[in-house]
Amino acid sequence: MVLVLNKIFWNFQWQTTGRCNHMTEFKFRHLIQVRYSDIDAQQHVNNTRYSTYIESARLAYLQNLNLWDGKSFLNLGITVADVHIAYRKPLYLGQTVIVATRISRLGNKSIQFKYQIQEAESAEICATAETINVAYDFHTEQSIA
Repeated sequence: MVLVLNKIFWNFQWQTTGRCNHMTEFKFRHLIQVRYSDIDAQQHVNNTRYSTYIESARLAYLQNLNLWDGKSFLNLGITVADVHIAYRKPLYLGQTVIVATRISRLGNKSIQFKYQIQEAESAEICATAETINVAYDFHTEQSIA
C-alpha cells in the first residue's frame, strides 16, 4: 500500500506542476453513455447511478495513472470511506456523460477525489462529487494504519 500511495503522490505532484496542495483543473475525463437501466420512473438518471459513474471514472483514472492493472480488486489498496454528490441538472437516456476526475487532497492514508459530471453535448455541469478513499488491505480486510 505504501508503494501505491507513493506512486499516487508522485503522479499528483507531476500533475500539479510541483504544487501538492491542489489541482486547478481536471485533466482526466471518462465518457459514459446513459443506458436504459440507469433511468428511473421519473424518466431521468436515478440518483444512485451517479455513484456508479464516479466509481467507473475513478477506476479508469487509477488505470490511466498505472496505479492499478484493472484485474484484481484485492490489489487496489484503497476503498471508499465517504461520498458526497451535489445534483444540479437531470440526465436522460441516450445522453453521453463526461466524468472529469482529479485528486484534490493526498493524506498519509487517505486520498480525496473530486468529480465533475457533465452532459457531453452542452458541457453543462449536471453534478459535482467527492470521495474520500482510505488505504485498505483487502486480503486481511483491515484499514492500513
